[in-house]
Amino acid sequence: MHLVQMLLPLNDKEGKRFPNELFDTVREELLDKFGGVTVFTQSPVEGLWKPDKHAIRDHLLIYEVMADVLAESWWHAYRSLLEERFAQDYIVIRSQQIQLL
Repeated sequence: MHLVQMLLPLNDKEGKRFPNELFDTVREELLDKFGGVTVFTQSPVEGLWKPDKHAIRDHLLIYEVMADVLAESWWHAYRSLLEERFAQDYIVIRSQQIQLL
């Protein structure tokens, strides 16, 4: 079993919040494809990254799904779609193998 997490930015590059419809669409797409989705929305997480000497701060929502098979080509295509929708250079999608207890 694989746990796949997507880190989606709350705001665009100018700091304006994305419309809720964008996030609703992602939730529905994942629910339809995987039969379930967890969205961490109560407190957005804060991400820091440092491309040069100054740190950049992002506020993020985390979406996660579980899948029996990790279809990497589908995930690469989906990441590209999300990068276009959210006008981002790169959106982090990560996976890890898990064991259900």
